[in-house]
Amino acid sequence: MKSLLLACSTLFFTAAGAFGQDAPVKDALWLYEPSAQGTPAAYDEAMAAACLQGIINRDAPQVYLKPAAAPTTGYWLEKFSKDDGWLAGREQKFVANLDALAALAGERVKGAVIWDPAVPATINVATTIAGVKDAVVLSPELADQVLAKWKLPVIEDLRGRFTGTESGSKKNDAYRWALREYLAKGLCSNHLLCLFEDSATSRAAGAVSYVITRDWAIKNRSFVFDLSPWADEKPKDDPDQALGTDLATYNMILEEVLRQSAGKCMTEMTGFFSFWKYSNIPGFASKHEPVPTEWETVWLISPYNCYQNTVSSDCYNQSFHSQAPFKPLKQVRPAPVGPVEDKAYLCFLMADYDSATPLYDFLPKHWDDPNRGKLPLAWGINPDLIETYPDIVTHIYQTATPNDHFVSDASCAGYFNPNRIKPDQLPLFVKHNKQFFDATDMTMAPMVLDWDQPTPAVKDAFTQFSPGGFATIVMDMHNTGGVTPKPHVWKGMPVTELLNHTCNFTSPRQTADAIHEAIKKHGTQRPGFYFFRIVWVHPTAVMDSLDAFRKEHPRVPIEVVDPYSFFALFAQHYKDAAP
Repeated sequence: MKSLLLACSTLFFTAAGAFGQDAPVKDALWLYEPSAQGTPAAYDEAMAAACLQGIINRDAPQVYLKPAAAPTTGYWLEKFSKDDGWLAGREQKFVANLDALAALAGERVKGAVIWDPAVPATINVATTIAGVKDAVVLSPELADQVLAKWKLPVIEDLRGRFTGTESGSKKNDAYRWALREYLAKGLCSNHLLCLFEDSATSRAAGAVSYVITRDWAIKNRSFVFDLSPWADEKPKDDPDQALGTDLATYNMILEEVLRQSAGKCMTEMTGFFSFWKYSNIPGFASKHEPVPTEWETVWLISPYNCYQNTVSSDCYNQSFHSQAPFKPLKQVRPAPVGPVEDKAYLCFLMADYDSATPLYDFLPKHWDDPNRGKLPLAWGINPDLIETYPDIVTHIYQTATPNDHFVSDASCAGYFNPNRIKPDQLPLFVKHNKQFFDATDMTMAPMVLDWDQPTPAVKDAFTQFSPGGFATIVMDMHNTGGVTPKPHVWKGMPVTELLNHTCNFTSPRQTADAIHEAIKKHGTQRPGFYFFRIVWVHPTAVMDSLDAFRKEHPRVPIEVVDPYSFFALFAQHYKDAAP
């Protein structure tokens, strides 16, 4: 079967990752253990290793990074190597060192790109070039050590290249040059942008969170950048730039990738803004808190047919996992329920597995809870993650109990503000989402994040891929009069609010109180319908919270139901309600 994606210049589901593809060839699986983090040298090594891995894995899933300090890599390797896992039977061999990894890459590596530590943005520009030209990114120090013995020509030396003469900012000059020379010439992916933190502070600390992820950028020949979404505050890494310079360059990139995609596909932006540069955290004061900065980013990118795969730091081996064989998934549907009774119906969204890091790194410890399956739960997973980790998504479907159900997370197949999609682009929005919803057998979108209630056109769009239910959290960050929708049914699709009262779990008692507060706030009406978001907790924690609620509020009749039953009962009750 052909790729799940539309006709874009870079398709993720190719070769071993295509629908219905047989298991990849059983050649050796090469394991590489990077040096311990914490030094500039470790940062430089991780950068080179990520480039080599991305280039090697273009042909087939061959190289797997397995650092001692990242136990999740071992967890997934063991999971997929035993029994009938897609890696079962592959001989595992360790690559001795970085020289051996370069030798394994061989002639597939066409040269080196040397970045300029005096201009941290050039680490991202170098990554963009390396992806396009099959090159390895080297610091000046590492270049001195390996160029001769690896026999690599220097494709680009970025040292001293960017002086700020164009924009008044060395950082922005670098990105604008890369935009003209690579993105605007159609050399980069029009389906994937990478918002990866540059080397401003990370190299000195030897922090590789957004270094080891670059195998994915290299494999997909993606444009890589690190800019602020704010126009009213200078970024802390570049305080001498003219106000709004970062945002101006950001918009240039988005405009160009929209031109390149030409209405043929939506564009994913993987990665997250740098907290210390662009938001308020201890030691780095800003007028903008982290959550508003997240929302501003999505507000900014949505009109460009761009959606975010937010946190993708410390996500190992994306170029490897993405090539796992994948076939469309199926969920178990519960039996129909009804009629509606005089009680409070509760449904819990086990939320925020909407991006690569939570799915890859956070989910296992919650999914492996021995009490999972004793309570009906909705697990919020963005279906677009089958492009990145198809094997992980398949694994959780295969190990689900009849009480585990899968729905999309923020917001549908990717983190959009749907109201910000241009009306003439809604057919493409529908096509994008329907493909992923169909592939994962999803019919509900209970965590749509937006600045206002959905417009009629947006609701019409969602009925085409999420007819089972729609719930939203509205945050009117721009003070435009945004409101939460009233409960109603739109052309057969239930529409309601996702309740955020329980999002931060600290104790069962605290969560029980939050549930009660939400019921009181909504008038203690019966029947009542309460869809709660709860983030990164064990199913046991939800069960304990419900026990605490029943003990504290024995006169409140509650029933916890699965998302299918919740929305079916909701539709029965609100079938005649006005929007």
